[in-house]
Amino acid sequence: MLKGIAHMSFVTSDIEKSMYYYCGVLGFRFIHRLNDEKGEPWLNYVRISPCEYLELFYGGTRKLPPMDRRAGFSHMCLQVDDIQAIAKRLKDCGAPVDIEPKRGTDRNWQCWSHDPDGNRIEFMQIDPESPQAKS
Repeated sequence: MLKGIAHMSFVTSDIEKSMYYYCGVLGFRFIHRLNDEKGEPWLNYVRISPCEYLELFYGGTRKLPPMDRRAGFSHMCLQVDDIQAIAKRLKDCGAPVDIEPKRGTDRNWQCWSHDPDGNRIEFMQIDPESPQAKS
């Protein structure tokens, strides 16, 4: 019945900074902008992969506080081929690397960043011996 995650959605406090992070740094592709009923920009649609998208809404008024143990959304994880390459790319583009590449308890390599509004992003390189790869 379910085919996968179609999109994630974030309300941004600065659409230009968010577009730079997701498209300029991470290499996602801008697809289209939708306007509201008044003709004002409402959201930007960005392609992550062939069937996965990100909606970036205009008009956010506050950034997220640092992550604590609150219930709800924690982070988005993006699978990568080369964890060292994504860490270097983040640094070269001036994006934050919150946690340097390291092997997690599931044997996968991971590093962490966050977007301009504080949304946490994990990058994961799957190890062939990990539970995910073996499932």
